[in-house]
Amino acid sequence: GWLWYAGELPFLDGPGGKKAAATSAGAQKRDMIVVHLRNTKRGGSSTALLVDNVTARQGATVLLPNTLAVAKEDGTGTTLGKSVEDGSIGTREALDTVLGTRIGGTWRLDTPFLERLVDLVGGIEADTDTAVPADDRARTPAVGQGPRQSLTGAMAVAYATYRAPGEPEARQLERTGRVLYAVLRKIPSDPKAAATTVESMGQILDPGLDAQNLGGLLARIGAHAKTAAYRTEVLSVKPDGGLTDEASKKTVKELLGGTVTAAQPGAAPRVGLKDATGDEKAQIAAKAALLNGGYAFVDGGKADRPAPTTQITYQDEGQRARAVEVAKTLGLPETAVKKAESTVNADVVVTLGKDWKPS
Repeated sequence: GWLWYAGELPFLDGPGGKKAAATSAGAQKRDMIVVHLRNTKRGGSSTALLVDNVTARQGATVLLPNTLAVAKEDGTGTTLGKSVEDGSIGTREALDTVLGTRIGGTWRLDTPFLERLVDLVGGIEADTDTAVPADDRARTPAVGQGPRQSLTGAMAVAYATYRAPGEPEARQLERTGRVLYAVLRKIPSDPKAAATTVESMGQILDPGLDAQNLGGLLARIGAHAKTAAYRTEVLSVKPDGGLTDEASKKTVKELLGGTVTAAQPGAAPRVGLKDATGDEKAQIAAKAALLNGGYAFVDGGKADRPAPTTQITYQDEGQRARAVEVAKTLGLPETAVKKAESTVNADVVVTLGKDWKPS
């Protein structure tokens, strides 16, 4: 569920509340970047989207599990964690394909730079859900448990990256989210001052996201955090790496605005494939046919139960002709196409049934 890091629900009566209610989630203007927090001592990474909802005047952190299924540039499947670990330059584009978003830049935040950032803003205050023991070998300090803990840079890194044995990844991601929220609350609200803070980190940034742009975005999102107009959510992912139905409906569509209309102009149509055959060979063959047809592939995972017949669905009337083309690509008649709600975040969704055979 939602993690509300403040003692009040944002914008029930606040400025912009009526405006936000009057504008559909998908139509709202959002600026967002992806942050990869990379642990240089122990390895591994945590990924988050920082979102400035300009229309609703709200900010958000959406934390993305490393098990999230994404596509490599050649169309083959991988996980978000592996993509980040491999240093893939296509990670941002792969996330845009899965989520239907328009991520404006990538911020690779290695843990020494997070430590420096926290110290630059004078330390942070966070509600910690667990105590973190000191690690003399890794030279990491202990962190106490409880509300309003004062954390230095080193303590913030220790807490943000801590995952106890046997804990699910979501718990560690929530800790990363708490630290990011606390940092944003301390970022100067003046864009120039925020840019100076970013520059003082001494970090080499992504060419498309310089200190001025990053500082400006952090200042705007930080302003939302300071007034409690902020939400933090861990994206819910199924065991096979696909988005859960709840994640598609709530987080992706409402918080990220990742509807089919968010696809890049001129980009390849996004086609989701949900396997209801139970036959891995059929699923692989259908995926290959879609990729060869020039479509951007979105992995919809496995259906809850097998389906006897294949269905191709679209939600927006403007996508019907595209859905018919997808049917032809898979050798299916136009009767397989129908308008329906879908839990897969794509322009057109193929639910592959037992009747489908590779041509």
